[in-house]
Formats: sequence, C-alpha cells, structure tokens
Amino acid sequence: MTFHITVDGRQVPVVPGQTIGAALHAAGVRSWRSTRFGGRPRGLFCGIGVCFDCLISVNGRAPERACLLEAAPGDEVTTA
Repeated sequence: MTFHITVDGRQVPVVPGQTIGAALHAAGVRSWRSTRFGGRPRGLFCGIGVCFDCLISVNGRAPERACLLEAAPGDEVTTA
C-alpha cells in the first residue's frame, strides 16, 4: 500500500521500502538542486551513495543523500 511524503509542499507517492530518491524519480522529478557554479541541475546521478548530487533535507535535519534514505510516512523533504 502506497503512502505520500511532502517534497517542497508537493505530495509525492511512495511504495514502502523505496528511497526518497527513487520516489522522486518515479514521480518524474529528475532534478531538485543546482550546482554552486553554473547552476546546472542535479538529482540522482550514481544512485548508490557515492556522489552527493542528490542532497535533500528531511524533517529539518542536515542535508543527506536521497538515494540512501528510505522514505517514511509523513516525511517533510526540502530541496533548497
């Protein structure tokens, strides 16, 4: 049974066991931040926690890699 998380105020469906990065990708969200220099879009790149392109903040915590964080019901995600 699916549930939703909130990403920058938008509801995103999640399949239990899915990472936040996978849920965003499945919802058609391919980038959610940009590089400091050049403003190039970033989202999932390696998908296994090696790079830091998919950084997000969940429930007010410090930025973490979306590809490693399993989504939980009620998560509040911010990408800025």
